[in-house]
Amino acid sequence: MLKVAVVGACGRMGQEVVRAVSGAQDMELVGACDRTSDGATTQSLLGGTVTSLDIGNKLGAMLESSTPDVLVEFTHHASATDHTLSALKRGVAVVIGTSGISSEDQRTIKLAADEYGAPVLLVPNFALGAVMMMRFAATAAKYFPDAEVIEMHHEQKLDAPSGTAWHTAEQIAAARERSGYRAIGAVEKAKGARGGDVSGVQVHSVRLPGFVASQEVLFGGPGERLSIRHDSMDRASFMAGVLLAVRKVKELNGFHVGLDKLMDF
Repeated sequence: MLKVAVVGACGRMGQEVVRAVSGAQDMELVGACDRTSDGATTQSLLGGTVTSLDIGNKLGAMLESSTPDVLVEFTHHASATDHTLSALKRGVAVVIGTSGISSEDQRTIKLAADEYGAPVLLVPNFALGAVMMMRFAATAAKYFPDAEVIEMHHEQKLDAPSGTAWHTAEQIAAARERSGYRAIGAVEKAKGARGGDVSGVQVHSVRLPGFVASQEVLFGGPGERLSIRHDSMDRASFMAGVLLAVRKVKELNGFHVGLDKLMDF
């Protein structure tokens, strides 16, 4: 049995992870932590058949008492790195679902993973279909270098662009043989109208009620267009990927980005 702990257990994604781990026959939920917890338990928060645990608000104490094999991190980019380092120092593997972690913080995590000998997997998107979408986009970019990314999320998502869009743009940039077309003398009358530049790929972010997580990658060529799109309508769509990451993260060494590192393509 894999012993799993969740930090950010009271958040929307954290709650889904608690449910998923509780229902997995090869996993045991041994710890739950959230800075907003005020004496809550997983049972009082979620009901149903979830494993009943106190939700603490001090990660170090929870890790010491529960000794998990894997920590699943779903909090905020301002605290995710500290949470990850706390786990690594205790030899605990980490699966990070938090978006918006800077390149500098990723370097810090990589160094710590190497130092303490515990693996870390940072996952921009746990939906298996989204992983396929990113892989297909990288393949298409070899033949369609003119590409833009449009990502659409719920109105409460704070970081833009999303980690998925950023990772997709980087994969497109790495795969194509030339940069996308830019019109000479183009004028952006409203700042940001052409989106943000990620590794030379224009990325556009939408934040509206009614969305969970959607992304479309648009490719243009002479006389044709190609569109690759993925939609998550419910956070349950991410759980198969979360469980896959928890099961396989300890097969990795060091720091890695992307669920595709665990998938057979």
